[in-house]
Amino acid sequence: MPRITFISRMTVKEGKEADYIRIVQSLTKVVHATEPGTLYFDFFKLREPRRYAVVESFESEDAEHAHMNSAALAEHAPGIIECLDGTWEREYLDDLDTP
Repeated sequence: MPRITFISRMTVKEGKEADYIRIVQSLTKVVHATEPGTLYFDFFKLREPRRYAVVESFESEDAEHAHMNSAALAEHAPGIIECLDGTWEREYLDDLDTP
């Protein structure tokens, strides 16, 4: 089964950036410590005002599903969503040798 990789971009509400950063840094620490099927998981500040992105890569679709159904994501997601201005845009990234 091929790895699953994607980037999600989002805008954070004005005045919510500190909360957002605190929550996503907490989530990142938990993911790195407890999800061995996660190959890469990190948030970034984009150069546009209040714009952020997360890059996630999982060794398999099963590992992605495990992350999406994890207790850590269930705990952190409501706070992240509360900070967002709108929703997020997800783009899947395929390896160059994927047919």
